[in-house]
Amino acid sequence: MQRQPRRLARELALLVLGQTANRQANLTDESTLQSLLLATVRTLVMEAHDSLEAATTELTQGNEQLLNSNVQAPTLDSAKAMVQDAAALTQKAINQVGIALELPELIQMARQDDIRTFAITLCQEVHSQRSRLDAVLNQAMVDWQLSRLPRVDQDILRIAVAEILCLDIGHQVAINEAVELSKRYSDEEGRRLINGILRRVVQSLEAETLGEENTDPAAIADLS
Repeated sequence: MQRQPRRLARELALLVLGQTANRQANLTDESTLQSLLLATVRTLVMEAHDSLEAATTELTQGNEQLLNSNVQAPTLDSAKAMVQDAAALTQKAINQVGIALELPELIQMARQDDIRTFAITLCQEVHSQRSRLDAVLNQAMVDWQLSRLPRVDQDILRIAVAEILCLDIGHQVAINEAVELSKRYSDEEGRRLINGILRRVVQSLEAETLGEENTDPAAIADLS
């Protein structure tokens, strides 16, 4: 099933941001962004190849583990443990193949104008509004700092908040899409953290909006 264009654009934007080893890279420059997009596509091609190689390795190891469970395990419990390890390796291999199969779609879709345009817009907003985005995120984090999160988690959060604050994307849509990105590029703990932080961001923004409405002179006049 083909994924939604904007979901692919978000993923592309995340990967482009990951290419900017220098955080001061000029993401407002069209030629720079085009170069980053090209580098991203090349990276995706390499990752597809690496994923297939990794899947082959995992399958081989899983098969060896399964065979060894029959001839080397001294007890039934140890045999079961070895079979479980083999199953885990096989599942990991299946996941690697799944990733590899999806990458060509992203590579092809990255060449479509609407997807490229939205991905570039996201990158530019994250770049130009980074101080503002980071301030909002740090305020929503409890006893933690954005800079202490893995870089990919930071960028997923920035993309979501940029959509909410700068692109007028609905809160729930931005959160859901961030969670989807985290399922692919983060881990279970990161997914839960991203979901929780963004929900606190939305609560804070809604509280600010409510406070502004309550202090609006017209609203006060209506109440008097």
